[in-house]
Amino acid sequence: MQHETHAGHEHHDAPGTTKVTWSMAAQATLHCLTGCAIGEVLGMVIGTALGWGNVPTMILAIVLAFVFGYSLTLRGVLRAGVDFKTAFRVALAADTLSIAVMELIDNGVIALWPSAMDAGLSDALFWGALAVSLALAFVVTTPVNRWMIGRGKGHAVVHQYHH
Repeated sequence: MQHETHAGHEHHDAPGTTKVTWSMAAQATLHCLTGCAIGEVLGMVIGTALGWGNVPTMILAIVLAFVFGYSLTLRGVLRAGVDFKTAFRVALAADTLSIAVMELIDNGVIALWPSAMDAGLSDALFWGALAVSLALAFVVTTPVNRWMIGRGKGHAVVHQYHH
């Protein structure tokens, strides 16, 4: 989901004065979830396909989740005509806490789910545990994003580039 499609947002000049709805928070979280899910799935698939152990596979998945999460935000901000250095700073400010919370929940569920870390790509457990962990990460991260947007942080920073 791209930032330009966030309909119904109210924009105010002063940070912390945005009226935040659950819909706004959910849309920001879906944006974050998209990047995280791409990175998580790709990392897990690569690590599992190469026969890597659990720790290197999880590290790769987390790194790729951050890369894809930041990349989605960078793409939108760069299209608004912002230079790369500024766009990169905006992406860091907008997504770091959201991605970190999402990754903590997602990977925590996978690590604690019995046998999930040992499931192969052809196992229903692999895909089921991944889907459940991402859904739970969305539920936990949405209030975090709502809190951040309400304080002029997180995705509220990105919205100033999409008028």
